[in-house]
Amino acid sequence: MQFDLRNILGDFVAIFFPKECACCGCALKYQEKYICIACDFHLPYTNFHTYSDNDTARQLWGKVPIEEACSFILLQKGSRVERLIYQIKYNNQPFLAEYFGYQYGLKLLESELYRGLSAIVPIPLHTSKLRKRGYNQSTYFGQGLSRAMNIPLRDDVLKRQRATMTQTGKDRLSRYENVEDVFVCTQLSQPLGEHVLLVDDVLTTGATIVSATLTLQESWGCKVSVATLARAQ
Repeated sequence: MQFDLRNILGDFVAIFFPKECACCGCALKYQEKYICIACDFHLPYTNFHTYSDNDTARQLWGKVPIEEACSFILLQKGSRVERLIYQIKYNNQPFLAEYFGYQYGLKLLESELYRGLSAIVPIPLHTSKLRKRGYNQSTYFGQGLSRAMNIPLRDDVLKRQRATMTQTGKDRLSRYENVEDVFVCTQLSQPLGEHVLLVDDVLTTGATIVSATLTLQESWGCKVSVATLARAQ
């Protein structure tokens, strides 16, 4: 019988330094990677990728012309998903965004709605916030999608030309005014393609997505579809 020394050592370390579930904080058991089986079972996955007339798409209709739009999970205040998003954005665990991006990418591959994509474009952070946080969680989400779908990630396309105030606590109109004309497209050494997938971590009012989509369409004339890790309810 052959033994995997790496797994044996990993199990031994886990006895004294157990990893925690990103959603509920309980100790992960054998073969549980980032979230426990119970949380994975109870997460509010949407299946929005299977049909066009979903809540994420409806939220953007009339504001910007999009091809398709979907979100992986639903976000409610005080929920497991809220803790997950907190871990990703503020507790230095961007690999969780990549993990869920990969899982979602496998599902998008099964959907006829997301065929023919040429690139995955993440919503960028302003350089000041990127320096402070150390990473862009939307880029990690896009990396997971890219790896699963075998579509190039293009984080060189969009740039935030000014820092914006936090959207938390703002009403719907103020959120749109806060991100108006905030994005610009950079000069590209390689063509972007005809149909891009714009990705972000959380969809709230949709103001950020709308602003970025309009910038892409006005600059490159491309079709845009949208995918987010979560959609706030």
